[in-house]
Amino acid sequence: MSQHDAPPVANPWSRTNPFIARVSENRLLNKTGSAKDTRHIVVDIQGSGLKYNAGDCLGIFARNADNTVDEIIKLLKLDPSIQIASANGSQSFRDTLRKGTILRSASKKFVKALADRLPEGHGKKSLGEIIANDEALDKYIYDRDYIDVLSEYPGAAFTADEFIGTVNKAQPRLYSIASAGSVHPEHVHLTVAIVRYQSHNRWKHGFCSGFLADHAPVGSREVPVYVQPTKHFHLPSDDTPIIMVGPGTGIAPFRAFLQERHGRGAKGKNWLFFGDQTRVYDYLYEEEFTEQQKGGFLTRLDLAFSRDQAHKVYVQDRIRENGAEFWKWLQEGAYFYVCGDAKRMAKDVHQAMIDVAAQHGGLSQEKAVEYIEQTLAKVEKRYLKDVY
Repeated sequence: MSQHDAPPVANPWSRTNPFIARVSENRLLNKTGSAKDTRHIVVDIQGSGLKYNAGDCLGIFARNADNTVDEIIKLLKLDPSIQIASANGSQSFRDTLRKGTILRSASKKFVKALADRLPEGHGKKSLGEIIANDEALDKYIYDRDYIDVLSEYPGAAFTADEFIGTVNKAQPRLYSIASAGSVHPEHVHLTVAIVRYQSHNRWKHGFCSGFLADHAPVGSREVPVYVQPTKHFHLPSDDTPIIMVGPGTGIAPFRAFLQERHGRGAKGKNWLFFGDQTRVYDYLYEEEFTEQQKGGFLTRLDLAFSRDQAHKVYVQDRIRENGAEFWKWLQEGAYFYVCGDAKRMAKDVHQAMIDVAAQHGGLSQEKAVEYIEQTLAKVEKRYLKDVY
C-alpha cells in the first residue's frame, strides 16, 4: 500500500497574489427549521489556471461589509476618498478598509491609541484603567469591534493613516475543499458554516463566513482566492479501504474524496461516519450519500444525529458500536481520516479508536495507545487529520 502523495501543482496565483474569483452558487444545505446556517458555496475559477487535489484547501480573503466600513468612516469623521499609500500603489481609505483589514474585532493597538487620543473627560480615565490591565483589556475587546468602541468612546481624532496603522491586516481563511479537481476542474465547492451572533445590541457575523453568505453575491467577481495544497491529507493511490469521520462541515474533504474515487473508478471500500444535530434538518448532502450507498459505492454509512433522541449520540459512539468491524478494516490496511472540530470531536474520536483497539484488538491500554498514536499515525501514516 502506497500513500498517494499527490504532489502540489504549480499554481499561477498565491496568498500574496490571489485570483479574484466569482461565486456561481450559494445554496442553503440545512432544511427550514434548523438552528444552523450551512451553505454550499461554489467558486468559479475558470480562466485562472488554478488546479487542486481532493484534500487541499482554498484560501479566501474576505472583504468587510459596506455598511460596516461606512459606519466606521462616519464615526471617525474622515473623508473616504483620502488616498492611502501601500506597496502596490495607493487606494482610497474606504477601499483600504474594505479590502485590506479585519474589522470584526477591535485590536489592542487601536484601543490603546484611542485612549491616548481621547480628550479629557470623554471616558479617558475609564478606558485608561482598562488598558492598564492586560486581563481587563482582553476581556474588553473579546466581543467588541471598532464600531462598538468608537461609539462607546467618541471624540478621538485619527488621521486615516493613523487609524489604518492600528487595524489588523486581512488574513486568509482556509476552507477544506468539498469537490475533486479531477471532476470539477473549473469550480471549487465549499461547505461553509455561517456564524451569526448578537453582541452589544448589534447583529454580527463571522468575518469570512458572513462575507461569503451575505456580501459576495452570486455572479459577482468579489472573492480573492488561492489554493493551499495539503502535504498529507490525500487519498491512497490504490484501492486501499478508507474510513472517513466528518461531522458537520467536516464532511467537506470526504465529499471530495468520494468524488475523486468514483471518478477514477477506484474499487476500494469506503466507510463514512457523519453526524450533526438532527437528521430532518441537518443531514448535509443527504441525497448524494444515500445514492452512493444504494449503488454500493459507499460501502458503509453510519450516522449520528445528536438531538434526535433523549441521550446525545456522536460519531465516536458509532465508532464504538461498530468496533469489531472498525478494527477489521484497520487490520485490512484501511486509511483512517478525521476532519472537523479539534477541541472536542477529534479528541473524542481519538479516544474511541484507542478503546476499539483495546476491546477488539485484545491490547492493553498502553499497547492500544501505542498502536493508534505510533504505529497507525506515525509509522504506517494511515491515521490522518484535518482538524481546526
